[in-house]
Amino acid sequence: MNNREKTRDNRGRDTRGRGDSRDKDSREGGRPLFGRKAGSSRESRFPREFTIRKRVCRFCRDKIKEIDYKDLDTLQRFITERGRILTSRISGNCAKHQRKLAESIKRARFIALLPFVKS
Repeated sequence: MNNREKTRDNRGRDTRGRGDSRDKDSREGGRPLFGRKAGSSRESRFPREFTIRKRVCRFCRDKIKEIDYKDLDTLQRFITERGRILTSRISGNCAKHQRKLAESIKRARFIALLPFVKS
């Protein structure tokens, strides 16, 4: 066995000159490899003073079955200033209506009722 084979790890990579840098004990200070302590101090500094209400899907609440691509007032409420479609996390739409909304916005863009990008 020559010296070259002795300095390879179990995956066949060359380990010469690296030492044991992967061990957290051999690192300076013995600090942990990643992250913070368990339990963030942010929660103790900023206690939540109010409860966050769950957003309700506007289309489910109003019992709207179809989202029309010609209804520009409704569609523009779900588009940012730059022309992007709002996510369901921000808009509060359910998954079914978010898919229909995105489809109708894309149809309106294709027919040039809505811009692809606002400048």
